[in-house]
Amino acid sequence: MTGLTPRGFLAVDSGGSGLRVAVGVPGSERPPVQRESRVPVRTGARGIDPGHLLEQLLPLARDLVTEAGVSGLDTVVVGAAGFASLGEGLRAELPGALRRELGVRTVGLAADAVTAYAGALGPHPGAVVAAGTGMIAIGTDLTGWRRADGWGHLLGDCGGGAWIGRAGLEAALRAHDGRDGGSAALLACAEERFGPVTGLPGHLYPRSDRAAVLASFAPEVAACATRDAVAADVLRTAARHIAESAAAVCPAGGDPRIAVTGGLFKMGAPLLVPLAEELARRLPHARQEPAEGDPLHGAVRIATDLAAGRLALPGSETMLYVGAIATQGT
Repeated sequence: MTGLTPRGFLAVDSGGSGLRVAVGVPGSERPPVQRESRVPVRTGARGIDPGHLLEQLLPLARDLVTEAGVSGLDTVVVGAAGFASLGEGLRAELPGALRRELGVRTVGLAADAVTAYAGALGPHPGAVVAAGTGMIAIGTDLTGWRRADGWGHLLGDCGGGAWIGRAGLEAALRAHDGRDGGSAALLACAEERFGPVTGLPGHLYPRSDRAAVLASFAPEVAACATRDAVAADVLRTAARHIAESAAAVCPAGGDPRIAVTGGLFKMGAPLLVPLAEELARRLPHARQEPAEGDPLHGAVRIATDLAAGRLALPGSETMLYVGAIATQGT
C-alpha cells in the first residue's frame, strides 16, 4: 500500500528570523503544510552552519511528512540568507545529510535572493528587488544571474531599511547641531524613540544588531515624509538607489518584468510612489508587477519544478545549486 502514497517535496526559507518549512506533493491542488522555527541558523568558520540548520530542520520536516500524508521526500530546496558568500558548508554537507536522514533524491540550494525572485516572478526574465533591513537586486535573462548591492549596512544595502534609518538619524543629528540638511521633525522622532541624540553613538556602535536598530527607525522616516521635506527626500533618494540596483541587473532587451518584495515596501506611498517613477524612468522597457509570493513560495516553486523536471531558472554554484544524490550501490 505504501506505493500508493505519494512522495513529496520539502521547501525551506532560512533567514534572519529562523526557518519556515513547507511539505507538499508536486501537482497537488492541496496547499503545502507549513511549520516554522524562530531560531536563526548560526554562521561559523565555513559560513552557514549545516549542523545547526539540520538541527532545526529535521524535526520540522519529519512532523510535516506525517501531517502531509506523504510516504517520503524526493526533492528538497533550501533557500538561505547568505548562501552566495557563506554556502560552502551547506554545499559540502547538506545533500548527503538529507539523503541519509530523509531519503531525499534531489537537493537544490539557493540564495534567498533567488527564492525571492522565484516567489515574485517565477520563471520569467526580469529583476526583483528584495528589501527589508538590507537591500539586494537580482536579475536573470534565464541563462545566468546578475546581482547588485546586498553588501551589508556598512558597505551598501543602499535604499534598504538600515540605510533609510541611518539617513533619518543623520538628519536628526544635523538639526541638533544646527547644520544644513537637518530635520526638526526627525530629531523629535529620534529623541522620542532613543532618548537624547547625544547618546546615539554609544547606543549604536557597540551593538551586533546595529543594522536592525537602524532599520527600526525607517518607519519613523516614512511617517515624517508626509509633512517633512527632509524625510521625503530621504525616501526619494532611497528609491533612486533601489532603482539603480534594479537597472544594473535587469535584462536590457526583450520584455522583462520587475517586482519588489520584502518588509521595506510596507512603508507604502512615501517610498513606492517615487520608486515607481524611478523604475519607469530607468527601465521603460520593463513591466512593473506586484510580487506573486514570498521566498518560501519561491522555494516551493523551485521544488515543484525540479520534481517535474522543468526548472527554467539558471543553475549556479553560488546562486542556485542543484544536485541529484546517488543512492548506495549505484
